[in-house]
Amino acid sequence: MFQLGKTIVSEDIIEKEFVCNLGACKGACCIEGEAGAPVTKEEVEILKEIYPKVKPFLRPEGIKSIEEQGTHVVSDLGDIETPLVNGKECAYVTFSENGTAGCGIEDAYLAGEVSFKKPISCHLYPVRVQDYSEFAAVNYHKWPICNDACTLGRELKVPVYKFLKEALIRKFGENWYLELEKVAKDFG
Repeated sequence: MFQLGKTIVSEDIIEKEFVCNLGACKGACCIEGEAGAPVTKEEVEILKEIYPKVKPFLRPEGIKSIEEQGTHVVSDLGDIETPLVNGKECAYVTFSENGTAGCGIEDAYLAGEVSFKKPISCHLYPVRVQDYSEFAAVNYHKWPICNDACTLGRELKVPVYKFLKEALIRKFGENWYLELEKVAKDFG
């Protein structure tokens, strides 16, 4: 672990390699698991505001879940998450003709309908951020469904932090990322 500003960062984001391999996993991270994607308090308001513009990009099952549960849900543990369809995939998930999961929010963003790309937790995956009162912990989350992404990352020699450059800058800013690059250079 090392500190960058008000973050404590796992060396895994420098040491591990990762490149999403949607051809292999078909977007399983949007489908698997026991909960929706983590959502920040700020994103709750954004999701409420953009839902009418995102709705046309969603599947009927997703729309039904959102209209029954809301644009977000609060778990028994108090975590804010995206709602699920029948306890399975994220309500915002879309599927391509070949069955690969995508994101209706991101589809609306790419179509120029909204300026919000997707929840930061989705954009940052496989990095998870846990906020504490004085700092944020930045950790690599290993999940077997991403084994193909780890293999591809090794083949292409792309560390997690480089794969996630845009998302890390979105979350922590350009200066934070430049400092991370310095640490990574000195680390190796």
